Amino acid sequence: MSDARNQILAGIRKSLGRGADDATRGNPLEARLAARGRGPIPARTAGLDRAGLVDRLEKQAREVACSVTRVRSLDEVPAELGRYLKSQNLPSQVEMAPDPTLDRVPWRNAPMLEIARGRPSGKEGVGVTSAFAAVAETGTLMIPSGETMPATMNFLPDTHVVVMPAARVVGPLEDAWARLRVALGIPDGAAVGAAAGRMPRTVNLITGPSRTGDIEQKIEMGAHGPRRLHLIVVEDDTLA
Repeated sequence: MSDARNQILAGIRKSLGRGADDATRGNPLEARLAARGRGPIPARTAGLDRAGLVDRLEKQAREVACSVTRVRSLDEVPAELGRYLKSQNLPSQVEMAPDPTLDRVPWRNAPMLEIARGRPSGKEGVGVTSAFAAVAETGTLMIPSGETMPATMNFLPDTHVVVMPAARVVGPLEDAWARLRVALGIPDGAAVGAAAGRMPRTVNLITGPSRTGDIEQKIEMGAHGPRRLHLIVVEDDTLA
């Protein structure tokens, strides 16, 4: 640690009345982080059932330039993907994440699609993934990195298509994080260090296509990732 940083931290400790050797000074902070108390949460999604949450997700997603369609089952996904690609005048070649949800889709029903599975090469312009959760409050998709959800698939393709069961739609962002902790087996009250050891390397929160307004304050799509984001919500109640 640099001398300048030591001086700054020493000044902060002095103003708080704490000594450098106070071994217990971090305990209240650790306890607070482990408790995971919630702050004020807007009532935008309070009391909504699954149908209401999906309606809110679609509304919010469309407001950030994400297109949304709903299908009844995974059987309808290939036709919907083909329809979307045709509507955008996109090629039928896609790269697809090795995701268990996508493995259950009967892609044979869309023989015109050319699918490459695995990590994206950036060669194809369309990437297809699933998502761990969707936040109805803001229209945000939560996609943790991992072998079945390679993070590069969220950034390299020019067009990103996400296939996600409706059961994964939650209200506020806090519920998405709680869902992730449960999936990773992180118990309530776990020490911060222990919890961090189970978290994925990255958790991408995606709200609409990539964009920037830095250049002459004019919105440009696809600045740091896909210029199109299309969400296919599967309303089959048996999926999770």
